[in-house]
Amino acid sequence: MTYATQYHFGNYQSPTADQTETTAQAVSRVRTMDEPPKRCQRNQKRPTEICTDSNGSNALLKCSFLPKLQETENRQACRKSKRFERDFYQSLSYLKEHYQLNSEQFENFEFPYNIALEIQNVQNQLKTKVRDWEEIQLIQDKGKVYFTSEERYNTGATLYYIPVIPLYRLSKIKKYNKAFRLLLSVYSYLYHIVDIPYYRQEVSYLYWMYEMFEQWANEDDEDEENINLLLELKHAEWIGDIIEKKIFSVQNLEHFKLRLKQFTAQDELDENCLMLAQNAYNLFIQFPNSNIMKNAQSKIIFNEYDEEEQEENTVTMDKYISFCAEAKGALFNMLFQSVNNELQEYGQIEEPAVIKYFTDSNISESNLDFEHQIFNLIEELIDLMNDL
Repeated sequence: MTYATQYHFGNYQSPTADQTETTAQAVSRVRTMDEPPKRCQRNQKRPTEICTDSNGSNALLKCSFLPKLQETENRQACRKSKRFERDFYQSLSYLKEHYQLNSEQFENFEFPYNIALEIQNVQNQLKTKVRDWEEIQLIQDKGKVYFTSEERYNTGATLYYIPVIPLYRLSKIKKYNKAFRLLLSVYSYLYHIVDIPYYRQEVSYLYWMYEMFEQWANEDDEDEENINLLLELKHAEWIGDIIEKKIFSVQNLEHFKLRLKQFTAQDELDENCLMLAQNAYNLFIQFPNSNIMKNAQSKIIFNEYDEEEQEENTVTMDKYISFCAEAKGALFNMLFQSVNNELQEYGQIEEPAVIKYFTDSNISESNLDFEHQIFNLIEELIDLMNDL
């Protein structure tokens, strides 16, 4: 089984990936935009710290440290600094305990140098110890000071489009009847439990992309290229409706375990289907109610946009995760280019993220283990289907 096919939109890049040259020529190659985006670009290296300005009452505390405390500070200012230090160290203790960080003693340094040293020490440890750590923020809200920590799964601006036409082709090969039924269970799991959008549903982003292609082709339906495009779109609609009826049946989930138990691989394709289905079933059992959008969050950009404008400026997860007709060929190339051109205009991307608040000892144990496994599964499935 070859490596998963990935299609990157815009010029977003994974901060943890090694730098490699890419082309836009073949399946199983990373596809990137020639032109850089207008607003947002990611570096290959994970940022050590992201500081965001805000005028809001609960915004990130802007720490501007003086080389020496001013002698003109009055007693009230001193009391505030003591209260600040008390809250700071209390929240810091919760954070260190949660992530099991090593303790360094900086209390002997004069305020605010002790604060700066503590923050730097924690950031350095989190950067190397926590897999998905993105940033910490120091919040001042209604006189209370506390830390928040963000863990984020980096999708690398990849289009996770799962094709269904290859599944239909597999159903027509008699020797792979059991492999087809096994994959039906996988698709049903992704459809019902993981809640991946389906391109034949009007609420999905890709439904309207395919509709737009059809409108374009109908504008000149005597052109040979447009005639072929219309035929391909009708084919995609017809097969998409057939496959959706099949994966909609919950019997595929009820018989998932039995199909695995009764399956005997006869060749390499069978082995790949069995391995992928086993991984999907393990996820189904381990995370019975987890869907792919449950931790979807975008970065909050203060002062640049208002809330409504910020939402309009965000690539939501349903735009780059979906079932599609085919993940290769002329129609997909057209889809990729159109999606790419549209999404590169956005300023930020929505990704799975967990934000933890260190206001007391009751810290959320949420993590991104499910996301790591489900995205790997989707990549493997796309790769498998593109080989059919």
